[in-house]
This record gives sequence, structure tokens and C-alpha cells, in this order.
Amino acid sequence: MHRDYKLSIVLPCYNEQDNLPNLLPTLKKLFADAEIILVDDASTDQSCAIAETHQVQVIRHKHNLGNGACIKTGARAASGEVVVFMDADGQHNPQDIDKLLDKLDEGYDMVVGARAGSSHASLLRRIGNGFYNRLASYISRFEIEDLTSGFRAARAELFRKFLHLYPNGFSYPTTSTMAFIRSGYQVGYQPIVALKREGKSHIRPIKDGLRFLVIIFKIGTLFSPLKLFVPISILHFVVGVSYYLYTYTTQGRFTNMSAIFIIASMLIFLIGLISEQITALLYQRKD
Repeated sequence: MHRDYKLSIVLPCYNEQDNLPNLLPTLKKLFADAEIILVDDASTDQSCAIAETHQVQVIRHKHNLGNGACIKTGARAASGEVVVFMDADGQHNPQDIDKLLDKLDEGYDMVVGARAGSSHASLLRRIGNGFYNRLASYISRFEIEDLTSGFRAARAELFRKFLHLYPNGFSYPTTSTMAFIRSGYQVGYQPIVALKREGKSHIRPIKDGLRFLVIIFKIGTLFSPLKLFVPISILHFVVGVSYYLYTYTTQGRFTNMSAIFIIASMLIFLIGLISEQITALLYQRKD
């Protein structure tokens, strides 16, 4: 389908020599006029050599920096007005790119490929992603269908505005989605079915699981601090007042522990309020 803008397709890659021989020719056939950029994250296999034989632009990191770092490198190098980001492991169907672009043409600033429940590799991941989506929806007050999907199309100029916020690891989809929503840009979702990848996943359950907990707090503190700080403040206040009522009725006195909890609740609320103002300045639209 003819588009009125130049399209760039960015593929973060780490040891994907088994998947590239099928993926790259398909992309070249379906999107002959598109700029295809493969960002190799210091692969130890033949990924770079295979990409070069298919005549796509290859950018290679000298050190393994992470999926998010590849995305940032590709976004900086892309010359198209619209950039599609997709994994090089065969999970994302190239034919779904047109679906994302059709949705983007409706007036959205970013369109995310929302995976069906059956697309997740395990029940544990399905539960984790579901919790992640509900948490982000609560914080942003916007229904988020798939927060962690790496398959997305975005207007390049807007995507690059937040490069300094994107982490180098696997949580770039989370940050980019929340940054767009926090700044008042339009984010849409297109249902897709992710394919089964060939080879071994690069996600490490234990280490990345701990990072997941950190990201949960990051979502709250970086995008809507009051949504995180107010419940904690209320909890401390309720505990302090409850303990005061208990000690007053049983001992007839006001304890230092009650005072500590009540003062802590006030400090937590004030910290959240200041953080909210800083966040508002961070995402203020200047266009």
C-alpha cells in the first residue's frame, strides 16, 4: 500500500542468525521502499553477515548494551517520518506492519501491537503482563492493552523526544508508552497474534523478574507520582491514627509511634506532591 511518508523499520538483534534468513527477505518483499535498519547488539554469531547479504543497513554495537539501547540507536539513525520497531526473533509477523500503519493513519501518534492471550509464552508471563497492564492503566487513567509489546509504529519525531528516558534494557516499551500518554499524545492498539520464536529467549526469568519489580515503582514515580505516594501516605496515616486510638483507650496516652506514622504520612504526601510537579514539567509539551 502506498503511503505519503517514508517508512523506517528498526530491528534490534542479538544472535538471531536462525531467524534473519526468513525475516529479512519477507520485509524486503513487502516493503521494498522502506528503510530497514538492523541494530546488532554485539552478536557472537553470523547475524551481521546474514543481514549484510540481504542489503539492509547494519549498525553494530561494540558491546552488548541491551534491547532498549538498540531501539535508541535505530531511532537516531532512522530517516523516515514513521518508524516501526519489531523484534528480529520471528515473533512479529511482517504482514501485521500494514495493520499498525493503517491504525496510525487514523490519527494516532503511536500504535502498539497488542498480543492475544495465547501469544504469551507461559501462564506466568500472561499473569505478569496482565498485572502490568492494570497497574499502568490505573496510573495513566487510560486503558492499556499491552504495555510490554515491542512491536509498534510511531511518528519518529515524537518518539525521539523521549530517547533520554528510555532504558537500555527490555523495558523500553513500557517507558515509551507511558511517556506518550503522559505528554498527551494519542496511543492506539492493534490486535495481533505473536508467533513462536525460533531459538532461545534472551529474557532471564529471575534477573529480569527483579527488574520488573523496579519498573513497577518506576512507572509510578516517573509518570504519576501521586498515584503511588497517596495510597502509601493514607496507609501510614490510618496506621498512626488507629494505633493512637488503641493506646489511648488501653493506656490513656498518645505514643511516639503514633506520631511517627502520622508525620511520615504527611512527609510522604508532600514528597509525592513535589514529584508530581517535577513530572509535569518533564512532560510538558513545547510544540
